[in-house]
Amino acid sequence: MTPTPITRRGFIGTAAAAAVLPILAACGSSKSSGSASGGGAPSGVIKFWDMPWGVQSYSDASKKITDTYVPTGQHLKASWQGIQWNNFYQTFASAIASKTGPAVSTGGGFQAYQFADQGAIAMADNVVATMKTNGMYDDLLPGVLDGFKTKDGYVALPWQTDMRVLWYRKSVFDKAGVAVPTDWPSMLAAGKALKKIGVIGFCTGSGAGNFLANHWAVSMLINNGGGVWTPEGQVDVVTDRNLEAVEFMLELVSAGVIDPGAVGFTTDNMDSQWKGSKTGYGLYGAYLPQRLSDTSGDILVAGPLTGPHGDKTTLQFVNNIMMYKNTPDQASSEAFVLYYLQQLKTYWQQALVGGLPVFKSITQLPEFTKDANAVKIVAEYSPIAKTFAARGTASTANTAVLDGGQALNKFAQSILTGKTDAKTILNDFATGLKSSVK
Repeated sequence: MTPTPITRRGFIGTAAAAAVLPILAACGSSKSSGSASGGGAPSGVIKFWDMPWGVQSYSDASKKITDTYVPTGQHLKASWQGIQWNNFYQTFASAIASKTGPAVSTGGGFQAYQFADQGAIAMADNVVATMKTNGMYDDLLPGVLDGFKTKDGYVALPWQTDMRVLWYRKSVFDKAGVAVPTDWPSMLAAGKALKKIGVIGFCTGSGAGNFLANHWAVSMLINNGGGVWTPEGQVDVVTDRNLEAVEFMLELVSAGVIDPGAVGFTTDNMDSQWKGSKTGYGLYGAYLPQRLSDTSGDILVAGPLTGPHGDKTTLQFVNNIMMYKNTPDQASSEAFVLYYLQQLKTYWQQALVGGLPVFKSITQLPEFTKDANAVKIVAEYSPIAKTFAARGTASTANTAVLDGGQALNKFAQSILTGKTDAKTILNDFATGLKSSVK
């Protein structure tokens, strides 16, 4: 699997959204044109905008899939355009407002919810209905579609997941003479044992551009049956379960299991720790050995941790493909999306993406099953993984405000510095988040 620089992108920032939301208000009345005037065949082309989800060969493959699409009946052909991540939200917002945007796109992990709030997203219910009749629905891995169901319908469809999983370096654990953690107490014990041999017991970071500490902090909340929201999506941070989780994370910090410099660690810093065997355990994406170009077989997936009350889960982001109301023909948009989802196996057959597939059939391909770590992640993590929406299932535009926002950054950094008590940290987190969400 070729490492990819980006496997999950969420909201680009609350300030950026505030700058474009008034423009998007004009999109609320945008309608699908359906077909050409006079009731004849529709005219135009289905514009598909895709992001660079891997190296250039990924984009080349995506364009080829689009260019070789042969529509049936009166459905329209499709065209491909690559969109860079830099200022991507503004790119989409401006294009949607001027009605020059795509009919179909990939994009930020929570983009569909944001534009749905502005009336720009075409719901995918017809596609889901077709998937239920052609076998694609039953082929989906558990839970990957659930979060896209809103009161108005399915805002998007899943195409890959970015899972947060626990990794360990076997030789380091062997040297420390300690077992791989299975629950919170054994995580603390292993961390202390690794520290005794001069190794970071749990590798994380919250430096510039590094959101892994954010993801770890939320993952620990939900691993204890807590989370950021009520099941209905309202802010609900200061709870007993969350307090227990933060107190445990602070205990890891005070015990020296987490590097005192972690608050400033970038992903490059973390990669160096892993490459140099200076850490033995930590939370990362699904393809850490490939990212590090480590072919030793010494970096392995650890099992999910069991929380104090028996909860077992981790955090995942479900990257998606979405449709827009400003299309020359909605039926053609839907036909293209179904076709595109059926071609996804190409990306894993050619090792072009760094995320995990959403279809069971792809996880059974020989190109996938040759990676024992990936197989273990699908078997042990996929069935229990949850999104930022936990304790519910459906995400909203508010989830975008959480992702990468200042409230979450401050929350994770406060834990890593260990200078404040758990209740104060949670109260500050709740206050910061409530000031940002709707």
